[in-house]
Amino acid sequence: MCRQILGGCFRFESTSAVLLDLVEAAYAGLPSHHLPMAAPEFRIELRLLPRQVSPNPAEPPMVRVQSGAGLLCGVMDASNYVVLAPEQRRGLVVASEDMLGHPYHLRYELIEFAVFTLATRGLGLVPLHGACVGAQGRGILLLGASGSGKSTLALHSLLQGLDFLAEDAVFVQPESMLATGVANYLHVQADALRFISDEATRRWINQAPVIRRRSGVEKFEADLRQGHGRLAAVPLELVGVVFVCDQPADDPDVLLSVIPQHEIADGLRADQAYASGQPGWHRFEQQMMQLGAHQLRRGHHPRDAATALSRLLG
Repeated sequence: MCRQILGGCFRFESTSAVLLDLVEAAYAGLPSHHLPMAAPEFRIELRLLPRQVSPNPAEPPMVRVQSGAGLLCGVMDASNYVVLAPEQRRGLVVASEDMLGHPYHLRYELIEFAVFTLATRGLGLVPLHGACVGAQGRGILLLGASGSGKSTLALHSLLQGLDFLAEDAVFVQPESMLATGVANYLHVQADALRFISDEATRRWINQAPVIRRRSGVEKFEADLRQGHGRLAAVPLELVGVVFVCDQPADDPDVLLSVIPQHEIADGLRADQAYASGQPGWHRFEQQMMQLGAHQLRRGHHPRDAATALSRLLG
């Protein structure tokens, strides 16, 4: 199975139809993003092992990352792990039949771990925990702590006609400041439904499966490919960053405030502890300081924040 993901060509190989079905569920029907470079080819083998003898836990063990000898490994246990050789652009994902009962963890913590890591290393991308929306090829990076409202803001931006690039993970080429991502699912809590008046949208989210994050938070996992908005057809050129804050605005008519340029670098590093240690971060930071940053506080309704983003995009 071959898929164009994050600007790279990924070939998935397996004798297990069910593992390839999980790949299809994650990456089929997405826009084929291309970056200004020749698209390298990555190969990932997926291997299914027999069910373990030990009882199946309610939640799989957390992934532990190890590296050495040119390899990078993410290990849950002896039967569920990822081995990556970034220089060779190859990876092996091993999962037991037990993990088929945890498709969310299998998809995100093993398969996606392999895809995102190989793309980051092979394409020289800066990996960010955040969201991104845009219009006419221009994008705004949305950062902020978990629970600050990035996913709800991304949803209402989508409903207001902005292009949806990514909700949880954004990858930026630091020289061009082009951002790409995987716009397959949107994760929102049930509380977000009270702000949605459109019945078709409420039904779309309500009928979605519910996943449980490791933090214990439960969210709907709504498939963005079902036609409830526009997915970004191409990578978006970033024009700025917005730090999403869960505090209400002093003036509900003024949600955005400019962050002084000398504070941007510290804000980026504080928000992106992992990314700030990756290759390309310094150039990304320099570019973002030139583009500028804003803080976004909450208004009366999430659509007010989405409207503010639309104005910022021009």
